[in-house]
Amino acid sequence: MGEAKRRAQHRDIREAASQPMKRARFDLFALGARRSLARLMSVELSHWSDHQERVLGLVFLDTTDEDFGWILMARDKIGRFRCVDVETSLDSEMIAIQRVRERIAVAVDDNDFLALGDQEDETNYPTDVLAVPVGTKLDTLHAHFRVLIDNPGRHPSRSVFKEIGPWLAPTDPHFVSEFQGKGFDQRLWEMFLWATFRELGFDITQPEAPDFTCEAPGIAFTVEATTVSPSKGGVLADRPDPKTPEEMRDFLEHYMPMKFGSSLTSKLNKKDKDGKSYWERGDAVGKPFLLAIADFHVTGGDGELGSMTYTASALWPYLYGHRIDWELIDGELVTHAVKGSDHVFRQKVVETGFFDQPGAENISAVVFSNAGTLAKFDRMGIAAGFIPTDHKYCRIGTRLNPDPNAVHPLPFFEEIGREDYVEHWSDELQIFHNPNAKTPLPETAFSGITQHFFKDGQQVTLTPEGTILGSRTLIIRLVDDEEERVVV
Repeated sequence: MGEAKRRAQHRDIREAASQPMKRARFDLFALGARRSLARLMSVELSHWSDHQERVLGLVFLDTTDEDFGWILMARDKIGRFRCVDVETSLDSEMIAIQRVRERIAVAVDDNDFLALGDQEDETNYPTDVLAVPVGTKLDTLHAHFRVLIDNPGRHPSRSVFKEIGPWLAPTDPHFVSEFQGKGFDQRLWEMFLWATFRELGFDITQPEAPDFTCEAPGIAFTVEATTVSPSKGGVLADRPDPKTPEEMRDFLEHYMPMKFGSSLTSKLNKKDKDGKSYWERGDAVGKPFLLAIADFHVTGGDGELGSMTYTASALWPYLYGHRIDWELIDGELVTHAVKGSDHVFRQKVVETGFFDQPGAENISAVVFSNAGTLAKFDRMGIAAGFIPTDHKYCRIGTRLNPDPNAVHPLPFFEEIGREDYVEHWSDELQIFHNPNAKTPLPETAFSGITQHFFKDGQQVTLTPEGTILGSRTLIIRLVDDEEERVVV
Protein backbone atom coordinates (compact mmCIF):
# COMPACT_ATOMS: atom_id res chain seq x y z
CA MET A 1 0.00 0.00 0.00
CA GLY A 2 1.38 3.38 -0.97
CA GLU A 3 2.06 6.12 1.57
CA ALA A 4 -0.59 8.40 0.09
CA LYS A 5 -3.21 5.65 0.34
CA ARG A 6 -2.26 4.91 3.95
CA ARG A 7 -2.59 8.58 4.83
CA ALA A 8 -5.99 8.72 3.15
CA GLN A 9 -7.21 5.66 5.07
CA HIS A 10 -5.88 7.11 8.30
CA ARG A 11 -7.72 10.38 7.60
CA ASP A 12 -10.94 8.52 6.82
CA ILE A 13 -10.73 6.60 10.10
CA ARG A 14 -10.11 9.80 12.02
CA GLU A 15 -12.93 11.68 10.33
CA ALA A 16 -15.37 8.82 11.01
CA ALA A 17 -15.21 9.75 14.70
CA SER A 18 -16.76 13.19 14.12
CA GLN A 19 -19.74 14.79 12.45
CA PRO A 20 -20.95 18.27 11.51
CA MET A 21 -23.07 20.00 14.12
CA LYS A 22 -26.04 22.31 13.59
CA ARG A 23 -25.22 25.90 14.60
CA ALA A 24 -28.26 26.22 16.88
CA ARG A 25 -27.29 23.10 18.81
CA PHE A 26 -23.69 24.26 19.23
CA ASP A 27 -24.97 27.68 20.33
CA LEU A 28 -26.97 26.11 23.14
CA PHE A 29 -24.07 24.00 24.36
CA ALA A 30 -21.63 26.92 24.15
CA LEU A 31 -23.98 29.68 25.33
CA GLY A 32 -21.96 30.47 28.43
CA ALA A 33 -18.53 29.82 26.96
CA ARG A 34 -18.06 32.53 24.35
CA ARG A 35 -16.22 35.65 25.48
CA SER A 36 -17.21 39.04 24.11
CA LEU A 37 -13.73 39.90 22.83
CA ALA A 38 -13.46 36.63 20.91
CA ARG A 39 -16.69 37.44 19.10
CA LEU A 40 -15.12 40.62 17.76
CA MET A 41 -11.85 39.01 16.72
CA SER A 42 -13.15 35.90 14.96
CA VAL A 43 -15.88 34.49 12.74
CA GLU A 44 -17.21 31.00 13.38
CA LEU A 45 -17.14 28.91 10.20
CA SER A 46 -18.24 25.39 11.15
CA HIS A 47 -19.12 23.27 14.17
CA TRP A 48 -18.33 19.63 14.90
CA SER A 49 -18.79 16.94 17.54
CA ASP A 50 -18.16 13.28 18.19
CA HIS A 51 -21.20 11.07 17.64
CA GLN A 52 -22.19 11.14 21.30
CA GLU A 53 -21.52 14.89 21.71
CA ARG A 54 -18.96 14.43 24.45
CA VAL A 55 -16.60 16.88 22.78
CA LEU A 56 -17.30 19.78 20.42
CA GLY A 57 -15.17 21.38 17.74
CA LEU A 58 -15.23 24.89 16.32
CA VAL A 59 -13.42 26.15 13.23
CA PHE A 60 -12.95 29.92 13.00
CA LEU A 61 -11.44 32.71 10.97
CA ASP A 62 -9.15 35.03 12.94
CA THR A 63 -10.17 38.44 11.57
CA THR A 64 -7.07 40.11 13.02
CA ASP A 65 -4.45 37.93 11.33
CA GLU A 66 -6.66 36.65 8.50
CA ASP A 67 -5.78 33.04 9.22
CA PHE A 68 -7.68 30.07 10.63
CA GLY A 69 -7.88 28.03 13.79
CA TRP A 70 -9.90 25.55 15.77
CA ILE A 71 -11.08 25.01 19.33
CA LEU A 72 -11.91 21.77 21.14
CA MET A 73 -14.49 21.91 23.94
CA ALA A 74 -15.36 19.35 26.62
CA ARG A 75 -17.56 19.40 29.70
CA ASP A 76 -15.90 20.50 32.91
CA LYS A 77 -16.61 18.89 36.28
CA ILE A 78 -19.97 20.61 36.63
CA GLY A 79 -21.14 19.99 33.07
CA ARG A 80 -20.23 23.17 31.17
CA PHE A 81 -18.67 22.92 27.70
CA ARG A 82 -15.41 24.89 27.83
CA CYS A 83 -12.27 25.19 25.74
CA VAL A 84 -9.69 22.44 26.38
CA ASP A 85 -7.48 22.75 23.30
CA VAL A 86 -6.86 25.29 20.56
CA GLU A 87 -4.68 25.71 17.47
CA THR A 88 -4.26 28.92 15.49
CA SER A 89 -2.31 30.36 12.54
CA LEU A 90 -3.45 27.74 10.04
CA ASP A 91 -3.35 28.55 6.34
CA SER A 92 -6.83 27.46 5.29
CA GLU A 93 -10.27 26.54 6.52
CA MET A 94 -9.90 23.01 5.14
CA ILE A 95 -6.73 22.44 7.14
CA ALA A 96 -8.47 23.70 10.29
CA ILE A 97 -11.40 21.34 9.69
CA GLN A 98 -9.06 18.41 9.17
CA ARG A 99 -7.10 19.19 12.34
CA VAL A 100 -10.13 19.64 14.59
CA ARG A 101 -11.65 16.38 13.35
CA GLU A 102 -8.37 14.61 14.05
CA ARG A 103 -8.34 16.13 17.55
CA ILE A 104 -11.89 14.92 18.18
CA ALA A 105 -10.83 11.43 17.12
CA VAL A 106 -7.89 11.50 19.57
CA ALA A 107 -10.27 12.51 22.39
CA VAL A 108 -12.58 9.63 21.49
CA ASP A 109 -9.68 7.17 21.39
CA ASP A 110 -8.39 8.37 24.77
CA ASN A 111 -11.92 8.04 26.22
CA ASP A 112 -11.12 10.08 29.33
CA PHE A 113 -13.52 12.98 28.92
CA LEU A 114 -13.62 13.79 32.64
CA ALA A 115 -9.87 14.44 32.73
CA LEU A 116 -10.00 16.26 29.40
CA GLY A 117 -12.62 18.72 30.62
CA ASP A 118 -11.16 19.37 34.09
CA GLN A 119 -10.44 23.09 34.41
CA GLU A 120 -9.39 23.00 38.09
CA ASP A 121 -11.55 26.06 38.84
CA GLU A 122 -15.03 24.56 39.04
CA THR A 123 -17.35 25.17 41.95
CA ASN A 124 -18.18 22.28 44.26
CA TYR A 125 -21.56 21.73 42.66
CA PRO A 126 -23.52 23.01 39.64
CA THR A 127 -26.72 25.02 39.70
CA ASP A 128 -29.34 22.42 38.74
CA VAL A 129 -32.67 24.20 38.49
CA LEU A 130 -34.56 20.97 37.73
CA ALA A 131 -33.36 18.84 40.66
CA VAL A 132 -36.04 18.75 43.35
CA PRO A 133 -34.59 18.14 46.83
CA VAL A 134 -35.60 14.88 48.47
CA GLY A 135 -38.53 15.37 50.80
CA THR A 136 -39.96 18.38 48.98
CA LYS A 137 -43.75 18.45 49.22
CA LEU A 138 -45.38 18.51 45.80
CA ASP A 139 -47.87 21.17 46.85
CA THR A 140 -44.98 23.61 47.41
CA LEU A 141 -43.89 23.34 43.77
CA HIS A 142 -45.22 25.90 41.30
CA ALA A 143 -47.83 24.46 38.95
CA HIS A 144 -45.81 25.47 35.88
CA PHE A 145 -42.65 23.93 37.34
CA ARG A 146 -44.49 20.63 37.80
CA VAL A 147 -45.56 20.83 34.16
CA LEU A 148 -41.94 21.49 33.20
CA ILE A 149 -40.56 18.40 34.92
CA ASP A 150 -43.47 16.01 34.31
CA ASN A 151 -44.87 16.77 30.85
CA PRO A 152 -43.18 14.75 28.05
CA GLY A 153 -43.78 17.63 25.66
CA ARG A 154 -41.50 19.85 27.77
CA HIS A 155 -38.42 17.80 26.89
CA PRO A 156 -37.03 20.65 24.74
CA SER A 157 -37.13 23.19 27.58
CA ARG A 158 -35.72 20.69 30.07
CA SER A 159 -32.79 20.20 27.71
CA VAL A 160 -32.20 23.96 27.66
CA PHE A 161 -32.31 24.29 31.45
CA LYS A 162 -29.84 21.41 31.72
CA GLU A 163 -27.32 23.42 29.68
CA ILE A 164 -28.02 26.85 31.18
CA GLY A 165 -28.17 25.83 34.84
CA PRO A 166 -24.47 25.05 35.43
CA TRP A 167 -23.48 28.45 34.00
CA LEU A 168 -25.62 30.42 36.41
CA ALA A 169 -23.84 31.93 39.38
CA PRO A 170 -26.61 33.61 41.38
CA THR A 171 -25.58 35.17 44.68
CA ASP A 172 -29.04 34.39 46.07
CA PRO A 173 -28.88 30.92 47.69
CA HIS A 174 -32.65 30.59 47.26
CA PHE A 175 -32.61 30.99 43.47
CA VAL A 176 -33.40 27.33 42.70
CA SER A 177 -36.01 26.87 45.42
CA GLU A 178 -37.76 30.05 44.31
CA PHE A 179 -37.75 28.93 40.67
CA GLN A 180 -39.37 25.68 41.74
CA GLY A 181 -41.87 27.44 43.99
CA LYS A 182 -43.49 30.85 44.41
CA GLY A 183 -40.78 32.76 42.54
CA PHE A 184 -41.08 30.73 39.33
CA ASP A 185 -41.98 33.62 37.00
CA GLN A 186 -39.32 36.01 38.32
CA ARG A 187 -36.54 33.41 38.14
CA LEU A 188 -37.66 32.23 34.70
CA TRP A 189 -37.49 35.85 33.50
CA GLU A 190 -33.97 36.19 34.92
CA MET A 191 -32.79 33.03 33.15
CA PHE A 192 -34.31 34.27 29.91
CA LEU A 193 -32.45 37.56 30.31
CA TRP A 194 -29.19 35.76 31.05
CA ALA A 195 -29.53 33.68 27.87
CA THR A 196 -30.52 36.73 25.82
CA PHE A 197 -27.62 38.92 27.00
CA ARG A 198 -25.17 36.05 26.45
CA GLU A 199 -26.51 35.51 22.92
CA LEU A 200 -26.07 39.23 22.22
CA GLY A 201 -22.38 38.96 23.07
CA PHE A 202 -22.09 40.28 26.62
CA ASP A 203 -19.96 38.86 29.40
CA ILE A 204 -22.18 38.57 32.47
CA THR A 205 -21.68 38.56 36.20
CA GLN A 206 -24.49 38.22 38.73
CA PRO A 207 -23.81 40.45 41.74
CA GLU A 208 -26.13 40.67 44.70
CA ALA A 209 -27.75 43.78 43.20
CA PRO A 210 -28.49 44.74 40.50
CA ASP A 211 -29.15 41.30 38.98
CA PHE A 212 -26.70 41.54 36.06
CA THR A 213 -23.55 43.35 35.06
CA CYS A 214 -23.14 43.12 31.26
CA GLU A 215 -19.88 44.00 29.55
CA ALA A 216 -18.39 43.93 26.07
CA PRO A 217 -15.56 45.96 24.51
CA GLY A 218 -16.61 49.59 24.69
CA ILE A 219 -19.81 49.11 26.71
CA ALA A 220 -20.86 48.13 30.22
CA PHE A 221 -24.25 48.43 31.89
CA THR A 222 -26.22 46.89 34.75
CA VAL A 223 -29.72 45.42 34.80
CA GLU A 224 -32.30 44.82 37.50
CA ALA A 225 -35.12 42.43 36.58
CA THR A 226 -38.72 42.76 37.73
CA THR A 227 -42.07 41.26 36.82
CA VAL A 228 -45.71 42.28 36.82
CA SER A 229 -47.47 39.90 39.20
CA PRO A 230 -51.10 39.38 40.21
CA SER A 231 -52.27 41.98 42.73
CA LYS A 232 -53.32 40.33 45.98
CA GLY A 233 -54.77 43.43 47.60
CA GLY A 234 -55.84 46.99 46.95
CA VAL A 235 -57.73 48.40 44.01
CA LEU A 236 -55.73 46.53 41.34
CA ALA A 237 -56.72 43.15 42.80
CA ASP A 238 -60.11 43.77 41.18
CA ARG A 239 -58.76 42.97 37.73
CA PRO A 240 -61.07 43.70 34.76
CA ASP A 241 -61.95 40.95 32.32
CA PRO A 242 -62.25 42.83 29.02
CA LYS A 243 -64.58 41.22 26.50
CA THR A 244 -65.19 43.92 23.89
CA PRO A 245 -62.72 46.07 21.90
CA GLU A 246 -63.83 49.09 23.93
CA GLU A 247 -63.22 47.29 27.23
CA MET A 248 -59.78 46.14 26.01
CA ARG A 249 -58.81 49.70 25.04
CA ASP A 250 -59.83 50.93 28.49
CA PHE A 251 -57.93 48.05 30.12
CA LEU A 252 -54.73 48.87 28.21
CA GLU A 253 -55.08 52.63 28.69
CA HIS A 254 -55.65 52.59 32.45
CA TYR A 255 -55.29 49.28 34.30
CA MET A 256 -52.13 47.96 32.62
CA PRO A 257 -50.08 51.19 32.93
CA MET A 258 -50.78 50.99 36.67
CA LYS A 259 -49.56 47.39 36.76
CA PHE A 260 -46.38 48.21 34.84
CA GLY A 261 -45.94 51.35 36.90
CA SER A 262 -46.25 49.55 40.22
CA SER A 263 -43.38 47.18 39.41
CA LEU A 264 -41.14 49.83 37.82
CA THR A 265 -41.70 52.46 40.49
CA SER A 266 -41.00 49.93 43.23
CA LYS A 267 -37.54 49.30 41.76
CA LEU A 268 -37.00 53.02 41.14
CA ASN A 269 -37.61 53.86 44.80
CA LYS A 270 -36.00 50.83 46.44
CA LYS A 271 -33.05 51.46 48.77
CA ASP A 272 -30.67 49.05 50.47
CA LYS A 273 -29.80 49.12 54.17
CA ASP A 274 -27.32 51.92 53.48
CA GLY A 275 -29.93 54.02 51.70
CA LYS A 276 -28.47 53.42 48.22
CA SER A 277 -30.45 52.91 45.04
CA TYR A 278 -29.52 50.20 42.55
CA TRP A 279 -27.47 52.56 40.37
CA GLU A 280 -25.44 53.67 43.40
CA ARG A 281 -24.19 50.20 44.35
CA GLY A 282 -20.89 48.55 43.49
CA ASP A 283 -20.16 48.10 39.80
CA ALA A 284 -23.37 49.91 38.83
CA VAL A 285 -21.94 53.31 39.72
CA GLY A 286 -21.35 55.46 36.63
CA LYS A 287 -22.77 52.89 34.20
CA PRO A 288 -26.08 52.90 32.34
CA PHE A 289 -28.69 51.21 34.52
CA LEU A 290 -31.61 49.30 32.97
CA LEU A 291 -34.85 47.93 34.37
CA ALA A 292 -36.05 44.74 32.65
CA ILE A 293 -39.77 44.01 32.98
CA ALA A 294 -42.11 41.21 31.88
CA ASP A 295 -45.82 40.79 32.49
CA PHE A 296 -46.79 37.61 34.36
CA HIS A 297 -49.90 38.90 36.10
CA VAL A 298 -51.95 36.34 34.16
CA THR A 299 -49.72 33.40 33.29
CA GLY A 300 -52.22 31.56 31.11
CA GLY A 301 -52.96 27.87 30.78
CA ASP A 302 -56.10 25.76 30.54
CA GLY A 303 -57.12 27.66 27.43
CA GLU A 304 -56.56 31.12 28.92
CA LEU A 305 -54.10 33.44 27.20
CA GLY A 306 -51.21 34.75 29.24
CA SER A 307 -51.44 38.51 29.73
CA MET A 308 -48.07 39.16 28.11
CA THR A 309 -49.55 38.18 24.75
CA TYR A 310 -51.73 41.29 24.67
CA THR A 311 -50.46 43.93 27.14
CA ALA A 312 -47.25 45.12 25.46
CA SER A 313 -48.98 48.07 23.79
CA ALA A 314 -49.68 49.61 27.22
CA LEU A 315 -46.00 50.04 28.09
CA TRP A 316 -44.87 52.67 25.55
CA PRO A 317 -47.61 55.23 26.41
CA TYR A 318 -46.92 54.85 30.13
CA LEU A 319 -43.13 55.17 29.85
CA TYR A 320 -43.13 58.24 27.61
CA GLY A 321 -46.38 59.80 28.79
CA HIS A 322 -47.75 60.03 25.27
CA ARG A 323 -50.10 58.03 23.12
CA ILE A 324 -49.84 57.63 19.36
CA ASP A 325 -52.77 58.87 17.27
CA TRP A 326 -52.83 57.95 13.61
CA GLU A 327 -54.81 58.59 10.45
CA LEU A 328 -54.61 57.60 6.81
CA ILE A 329 -54.33 60.60 4.49
CA ASP A 330 -54.55 59.67 0.81
CA GLY A 331 -53.43 56.15 1.75
CA GLU A 332 -50.42 57.35 3.71
CA LEU A 333 -50.16 56.60 7.42
CA VAL A 334 -49.58 59.72 9.51
CA THR A 335 -48.87 59.44 13.24
CA HIS A 336 -48.80 62.00 16.03
CA ALA A 337 -47.54 61.70 19.59
CA VAL A 338 -50.16 63.24 21.89
CA LYS A 339 -49.61 63.96 25.57
CA GLY A 340 -51.45 61.30 27.55
CA SER A 341 -53.81 61.87 30.44
CA ASP A 342 -53.60 60.31 33.88
CA HIS A 343 -54.42 56.62 34.23
CA VAL A 344 -57.60 56.08 36.24
CA PHE A 345 -58.97 52.80 37.62
CA ARG A 346 -61.70 52.74 40.21
CA GLN A 347 -60.65 55.42 42.73
CA LYS A 348 -56.93 55.09 41.92
CA VAL A 349 -55.18 57.71 39.76
CA VAL A 350 -51.60 57.34 38.45
CA GLU A 351 -49.76 60.07 36.58
CA THR A 352 -48.54 59.02 33.16
CA GLY A 353 -44.90 59.21 32.06
CA PHE A 354 -42.57 56.96 34.06
CA PHE A 355 -39.48 58.55 32.54
CA ASP A 356 -40.69 61.95 33.79
CA GLN A 357 -40.85 60.87 37.43
CA PRO A 358 -38.35 62.33 39.94
CA GLY A 359 -35.35 60.04 40.05
CA ALA A 360 -36.21 58.28 36.78
CA GLU A 361 -33.34 60.12 35.08
CA ASN A 362 -31.18 57.42 36.67
CA ILE A 363 -32.92 54.76 34.57
CA SER A 364 -31.14 54.65 31.22
CA ALA A 365 -33.68 52.39 29.54
CA VAL A 366 -36.38 49.82 30.14
CA VAL A 367 -36.03 46.35 28.63
CA PHE A 368 -39.15 44.37 27.76
CA SER A 369 -40.03 41.07 26.14
CA ASN A 370 -43.29 39.16 25.91
CA ALA A 371 -41.41 35.91 25.25
CA GLY A 372 -39.71 35.09 28.56
CA THR A 373 -41.84 31.98 28.99
CA LEU A 374 -41.52 28.21 29.02
CA ALA A 375 -42.71 28.26 25.42
CA LYS A 376 -39.59 30.23 24.46
CA PHE A 377 -37.35 27.71 26.19
CA ASP A 378 -39.20 24.93 24.36
CA ARG A 379 -38.71 26.61 21.00
CA MET A 380 -35.00 27.21 21.61
CA GLY A 381 -34.62 23.56 22.58
CA ILE A 382 -36.45 22.50 19.43
CA ALA A 383 -34.25 24.77 17.29
CA ALA A 384 -31.27 22.96 18.86
CA GLY A 385 -32.70 19.59 17.85
CA PHE A 386 -34.25 18.38 21.12
CA ILE A 387 -37.59 17.15 19.75
CA PRO A 388 -39.53 14.19 21.20
CA THR A 389 -40.44 11.73 18.44
CA ASP A 390 -44.11 11.68 19.42
CA HIS A 391 -44.62 15.44 19.47
CA LYS A 392 -45.02 18.28 17.02
CA TYR A 393 -44.73 21.98 17.79
CA CYS A 394 -46.31 24.91 15.96
CA ARG A 395 -46.36 28.64 16.50
CA ILE A 396 -49.16 31.06 15.72
CA GLY A 397 -49.02 34.82 16.09
CA THR A 398 -48.44 38.15 14.39
CA ARG A 399 -45.41 39.78 12.80
CA LEU A 400 -44.57 43.39 12.06
CA ASN A 401 -46.08 44.44 8.75
CA PRO A 402 -43.28 45.91 6.58
CA ASP A 403 -45.73 48.15 4.72
CA PRO A 404 -45.00 51.66 6.10
CA ASN A 405 -48.70 52.51 5.78
CA ALA A 406 -49.98 49.35 7.47
CA VAL A 407 -52.15 49.65 10.57
CA HIS A 408 -52.47 45.91 11.24
CA PRO A 409 -49.78 43.25 11.75
CA LEU A 410 -49.33 40.15 9.61
CA PRO A 411 -50.62 36.82 10.98
CA PHE A 412 -48.39 33.77 10.70
CA PHE A 413 -48.45 30.05 11.41
CA GLU A 414 -45.34 27.89 11.24
CA GLU A 415 -44.16 24.46 12.27
CA ILE A 416 -41.25 24.59 14.68
CA GLY A 417 -38.47 22.07 14.19
CA ARG A 418 -38.10 22.10 10.44
CA GLU A 419 -34.53 21.78 9.29
CA ASP A 420 -34.47 25.44 8.30
CA TYR A 421 -36.18 26.72 11.49
CA VAL A 422 -34.23 29.53 13.15
CA GLU A 423 -35.01 31.41 16.35
CA HIS A 424 -32.98 33.59 18.68
CA TRP A 425 -33.38 34.45 22.34
CA SER A 426 -33.43 38.16 21.53
CA ASP A 427 -36.01 38.08 18.72
CA GLU A 428 -38.81 39.69 20.76
CA LEU A 429 -36.65 41.95 22.92
CA GLN A 430 -37.49 45.67 23.03
CA ILE A 431 -35.42 48.53 24.44
CA PHE A 432 -37.16 51.74 25.53
CA HIS A 433 -34.54 54.50 25.82
CA ASN A 434 -35.10 57.20 28.43
CA PRO A 435 -34.90 60.64 26.77
CA ASN A 436 -34.10 62.16 30.18
CA ALA A 437 -31.37 59.68 31.13
CA LYS A 438 -28.45 61.02 33.11
CA THR A 439 -26.31 58.18 31.71
CA PRO A 440 -27.80 57.22 28.33
CA LEU A 441 -27.50 53.72 26.95
CA PRO A 442 -25.68 53.79 23.60
CA GLU A 443 -27.91 52.76 20.72
CA THR A 444 -25.11 50.50 19.45
CA ALA A 445 -25.28 48.37 22.61
CA PHE A 446 -28.33 46.60 21.15
CA SER A 447 -27.86 46.85 17.40
CA GLY A 448 -30.38 44.75 15.50
CA ILE A 449 -32.90 44.76 18.35
CA THR A 450 -36.17 46.70 18.43
CA GLN A 451 -35.40 50.05 20.05
CA HIS A 452 -37.77 52.89 20.95
CA PHE A 453 -36.89 56.56 21.40
CA PHE A 454 -38.79 59.76 22.07
CA LYS A 455 -37.11 62.52 20.08
CA ASP A 456 -38.36 66.02 19.33
CA GLY A 457 -41.80 65.15 20.65
CA GLN A 458 -42.24 62.12 18.40
CA GLN A 459 -41.92 58.35 18.67
CA VAL A 460 -38.96 56.86 16.83
CA THR A 461 -38.73 53.07 16.55
CA LEU A 462 -36.02 50.96 14.96
CA THR A 463 -37.05 47.35 14.46
CA PRO A 464 -35.83 44.45 12.29
CA GLU A 465 -38.00 43.27 9.43
CA GLY A 466 -40.17 40.30 10.35
CA THR A 467 -40.18 41.03 14.09
CA ILE A 468 -42.71 38.87 15.93
CA LEU A 469 -45.13 40.98 17.97
CA GLY A 470 -46.82 38.16 19.86
CA SER A 471 -47.38 34.43 19.58
CA ARG A 472 -48.61 31.20 21.11
CA THR A 473 -46.95 27.82 20.86
CA LEU A 474 -48.99 24.70 20.16
CA ILE A 475 -47.69 21.43 21.59
CA ILE A 476 -49.19 18.51 19.69
CA ARG A 477 -48.82 15.06 21.18
CA LEU A 478 -49.42 12.17 18.77
CA VAL A 479 -51.49 9.45 20.42
CA ASP A 480 -52.86 6.49 18.43
CA ASP A 481 -53.16 8.53 15.25
CA GLU A 482 -54.95 11.30 17.12
CA GLU A 483 -53.45 14.65 18.02
CA GLU A 484 -53.71 16.10 21.50
CA ARG A 485 -53.05 19.83 21.45
CA VAL A 486 -51.92 22.03 24.29
CA VAL A 487 -51.70 25.80 23.82
CA VAL A 488 -48.99 27.59 25.84
